[in-house]
Amino acid sequence: MKILIADDHPVLRAGLVALLRQETPDINIIEAGSGKEALDIAEGLSDLDVVVLDLVMPDMGGMEALAEFGRRHPALPRIILSSSEEPEEAREALEAGAQAYVPKSAGLQTVIYAIQAVMRGEAYVPPLLLSLLGLKHGDDGAAESTTKVKLTERQIDVLRLLSAGQPNKVIAYELDCSEKTVKAHITSIFKALNVVNRTQAAAAARQAGLI
Repeated sequence: MKILIADDHPVLRAGLVALLRQETPDINIIEAGSGKEALDIAEGLSDLDVVVLDLVMPDMGGMEALAEFGRRHPALPRIILSSSEEPEEAREALEAGAQAYVPKSAGLQTVIYAIQAVMRGEAYVPPLLLSLLGLKHGDDGAAESTTKVKLTERQIDVLRLLSAGQPNKVIAYELDCSEKTVKAHITSIFKALNVVNRTQAAAAARQAGLI
């Protein structure tokens, strides 16, 4: 696994790097002190697995870098780290293409979890912050439709675990079923809620009182 971490705080960056190497000894970590430096580094690499961007950095901030990475490397998963716990900033980052948004106050282990989730192709927002997020702007139709949604008891179980930030593997273990079955349930849930990702599904479910 090759990860690019961009943060202008050397101490925090060093802590994250140390923990990542402890969790995954064979990981290849590249460091940058700004968004611009991260973009310059990424131009010379074709095998990056994920990029982690601090929201506030010199030269080019995280949101600007997030958008630029989306233009230059659309398939590269992006994670935003932030000192803010404001739901609006999280929503803005997710709508701009971030696969995960993690407040620094959540701790380094949560950052590790977010990276692992993103590597599995999942979106991630810490449950506490997720509970404060509504549907993204422009999803009024989805919000209205959730009031009439009917899900099976098992789908509600999946939705509850999904909303708590649990990956498919854990959901499958908790519900004593296969990951394939979990994925099928999630597809049905997304369709029923008229959403396209786990973050929206959790927000829609809470808004509709399903969980």
